[in-house]
Amino acid sequence: MEPKMFVAMKGFVVHNGRILILREASSYKEGSNRGRYDIVGGRIKPGEHFSESLLREIKEETGLTVKIGRPFFVNEWRPQVKGEAWHVVATFLECEAVQQNVVLSDDHDHFLWIDPREFRNYNLIPNLHPAFEEYLRKDDQK
Repeated sequence: MEPKMFVAMKGFVVHNGRILILREASSYKEGSNRGRYDIVGGRIKPGEHFSESLLREIKEETGLTVKIGRPFFVNEWRPQVKGEAWHVVATFLECEAVQQNVVLSDDHDHFLWIDPREFRNYNLIPNLHPAFEEYLRKDDQK
């Protein structure tokens, strides 16, 4: 059986040089990474503009208002969710948070603002490692 295909937007939400990471709650019904940290984002709904999708996901998951920046990375992964094969293609964008007061949705149970250079010190979803590496390369080129 062919996997279900999804297009997603992922935001590196930045405030004072730190990146927001969210831990997936065990109660998240479509979760495949319980207890691991992720960044904000999710699937684009049919007919939805990519920037509207990312702004919606950020507001739903964190309550934050952000300014969306430019894309800096594209990646794909193939999780198993409830015994079903998925294929997710995601674009990563840097987003500047107006404030840092996070209000989590029920999908997450903890958040941290981390120094991006220390991403390996956290229990991140493995598919985020290349995105953090690219983010750091991008910053090194400034």
